[in-house]
Amino acid sequence: MRCAFFMTKRGAAIKILECLQIAGYEAYFVGGCVRDEMRGVTPQDYDLATNARPEDVESLFTKTLEVGKKFGVVLVLWEGWQFEVATFRSEEGYYDGRRPSKVRYSDFKTDASRRDFTVNGLFFDPLTDTIYDWVNGQSDLKSSTLRSIGDPVERFREDNLRLLRAVRFAAQLDYKIESDTFSALKAHASLIKNVSAERVRNELCSLFRPPHAARGLDLLLQSRLLGYLLPELIPTIDCDQSPDFHPEGSVYNHIRMMLSIMPKDHHHLLPWTILLHDIAKPQTRSIDGDGRIHFYGHEKIGAKISESVLKRLRFSKADIECVVQTVYYHMQFKDSKKMRKATLRKMLLRPNFELELQQHRLDCLGSHGKLDIYEFLCEQRSLLKAKPVLFTPLVNGEDLIQLGLKPSPLMGKLLEEIRDKQLSEEITTREAALAWVKEKAAL
Repeated sequence: MRCAFFMTKRGAAIKILECLQIAGYEAYFVGGCVRDEMRGVTPQDYDLATNARPEDVESLFTKTLEVGKKFGVVLVLWEGWQFEVATFRSEEGYYDGRRPSKVRYSDFKTDASRRDFTVNGLFFDPLTDTIYDWVNGQSDLKSSTLRSIGDPVERFREDNLRLLRAVRFAAQLDYKIESDTFSALKAHASLIKNVSAERVRNELCSLFRPPHAARGLDLLLQSRLLGYLLPELIPTIDCDQSPDFHPEGSVYNHIRMMLSIMPKDHHHLLPWTILLHDIAKPQTRSIDGDGRIHFYGHEKIGAKISESVLKRLRFSKADIECVVQTVYYHMQFKDSKKMRKATLRKMLLRPNFELELQQHRLDCLGSHGKLDIYEFLCEQRSLLKAKPVLFTPLVNGEDLIQLGLKPSPLMGKLLEEIRDKQLSEEITTREAALAWVKEKAAL
């Protein structure tokens, strides 16, 4: 028997479930999709649990992937969507803080007991509109409580990433963490060091999303995870700033405030520029004779620290470069109104300028609240967009070689001068640019 249907994602998931039940198997929605639907939130994914063995699932559906077959998990592909179908199981012998050494197939009540948190341990049959709850998940949903299923220490030791997932779920759902669960989390926070950098990075990227990013940072600190994951942020907690420019107080408070006002339609790396832009302030802090606080060069040192942090978390080379440059240049914005036209336009044309501008706006709103420079830059960017002829250099190195110049520092200097004159609109045509080079180089 092979089944194929096409409809909405939820409808497709129901048809997969129906197909399993028609074939004589038990099958239910499970986990986050049940939790979200009970909260009135549309799930992004639908996971299914069944007593069908992986080979049974593969025989029922035309397209499947064996991503976790030895753990009883098969992906069913359906018109471009993927659905995780897992066989009811119990697990034991966690040897690496991530994977069980032994999996035994079981019933769905036993399967519920192996899951992480009670609100993720609910089963739902949409065909009969029936909820199955052996872990008191419904009660915790009503009280907005995140509680481990069974012994929290055992759950965290089984999969060490659950430490960070507890923080992420509590922040994302705006739930309180039940006291025993939170005590176990703090006591065993060091186990997060066993988790791969890639898994940690992915969880942190989900954690630092609006509107729960600021609470996520607070929970990392309260749970003691911050010291293991982003220890560079710990010194910011007690690092005071000038009240004239930073009435919010410490660097940590500044970072937290920026995270709290981050818009939904933000650049995907904005949370990381927020977290890292002032990361070097504690080590560059100084006080002059008048009692004023300074952080000379913190942007340059911060760029180096940012690179180290992002490499540790296995970010891509392109993402690292983007964040590092934004951190490096973020203090440049304060001088933009005094810049030469060419310098300002070079700034506006930087490939990461949109991220830099978003960072600057929140930097202001998270401190003194003045947006005059931001508004000036938005205006200048609009004016520049109306002159697309300025986006492309009038001449390049090949043009200068054809004039008889050889590659050298002089050629680079001439190209830079021509570009400056183009951006300041002193030279507006290719012909004029080439004529200027001939005169300048005495060709």
